[in-house]
Amino acid sequence: MLSLLTEHPLFCALILILLDLGLWRLISSRGSEWKLLVRVLIFALFSIVLFNEGLNPMEPAPWADNVPLHLAATGLQIGWWLFGARTLTVLIGAVMMQRVGHTGRLLQDLLGAVIFLIAIIAALAYVLDLPVKGVLATSGALAIIVGLALQSTLSDVFSGIVLNTTKPYQLDDWISIDGTEGRVTDIDWRATRLQTSQGSMAVIPNSLAAKAKIINFSRPSNMFGVSVSVPVSPHARPSSVIEALERAMQGCRQLLDTPAPSVALKSSASGGAEYEISGFVASMGEKRVVRNQLFDLAYRHLQASGVNLLSSTETSAAPHLSRPRALLESSPIFSTLREEEKDTFSQNMTLQTFRAGETILAGGEVSDHLFIIESGVVSVTLKRHGAPLESGRMGPGEVIGEAGILSDTALPADFSAKTFCALYRIEKSYLKPCLDARHDIHDAMQALLDFRLHKAQSLTEEAPVVAPKRGFLQWLRNSV
Repeated sequence: MLSLLTEHPLFCALILILLDLGLWRLISSRGSEWKLLVRVLIFALFSIVLFNEGLNPMEPAPWADNVPLHLAATGLQIGWWLFGARTLTVLIGAVMMQRVGHTGRLLQDLLGAVIFLIAIIAALAYVLDLPVKGVLATSGALAIIVGLALQSTLSDVFSGIVLNTTKPYQLDDWISIDGTEGRVTDIDWRATRLQTSQGSMAVIPNSLAAKAKIINFSRPSNMFGVSVSVPVSPHARPSSVIEALERAMQGCRQLLDTPAPSVALKSSASGGAEYEISGFVASMGEKRVVRNQLFDLAYRHLQASGVNLLSSTETSAAPHLSRPRALLESSPIFSTLREEEKDTFSQNMTLQTFRAGETILAGGEVSDHLFIIESGVVSVTLKRHGAPLESGRMGPGEVIGEAGILSDTALPADFSAKTFCALYRIEKSYLKPCLDARHDIHDAMQALLDFRLHKAQSLTEEAPVVAPKRGFLQWLRNSV
């Protein structure tokens, strides 16, 4: 038997099948075109060997009197149908991946299953010469039993087909399915996989996703919604709250100008009122940072307007204090002053206002006073390659002019009012002796100055020019 097979050309067909399996494993996934070409060539050679030997996959093997040879030929004929189904599936998959990408993988798997089912039925009908009607009737009854047993799984499969057809989301989209938020990492025949912001993996069955409320944060692209709810005291005047929150909104540079951010009253009751700042950012990674920044800015601008956030006990920061005194209390630089020092300081602070667009401190100007922002938004602008560049925005409690106080120098930035601003001014002649006596305040102000100088330098320094690589051919072209 072995000698008969080794001398017979059918042995070459068996070698081709084994060669196909080996090369499919050895060729890396990067060479997908080569893998496809090799599989088509081997299948063509396999078909030529079978037909030259007189084996037609549409008919039973012709050597019924030679049992070993008949069994070998029958196995190779069945292998031809399965080999052809696999080759056709790979071809369809390659075409679908080029046209629809990863989202067509589910449809590819289903087509592959149908193709293999047809190949098996054809092999049973033509090669084994079995009655197809009986096989189909038996397989139909079996399919009903299996379908009832796998009802939920089949629901996931057909829901996956619907999701891949309608495409409410795709790979790498940030979505929310019934409150579960994350980035889509995979969509297969059974489930959708999300990577949440906590780094965990959420697996949602397709049948559930098809029925659930889906929010796609990635559409339209490069625009992600962000909102912050701010509960305030019910005694605050709505116009004052909205003006303060609009200033907070303008103080956040990451919010996109189009569509324009907005402030709206969400709800109001005797227990308090809730306002919402909503806008859009350019990337999903900015949402958390912007949300935190918006809430901090809202707190500071509301405090500057004399509005308190809602709490279980209605509090206000020492209502008997004057505004300059309360500003020193909340300032991160001057909060370490003793109570009597804060009282003296507040009496030497003068209020100065600026309209939107007015310059507060020009770049290169040495300031002989220090400004503490009481309300409003201040824009900081640098010059980069001769063009203005907004490097930041400032809000209540922040200071301007520390370079002139500490070292009689100037910052290279222009400070201008983006909105109507109120600032308290402290003269250098009064502030300098305090800094000499209080090293903690001097060090805090110096750290702020160092940070601003470093940021200005990093934003305005020239990027290193990378010299182009010059090879022999480039040298030859330049020499001619």
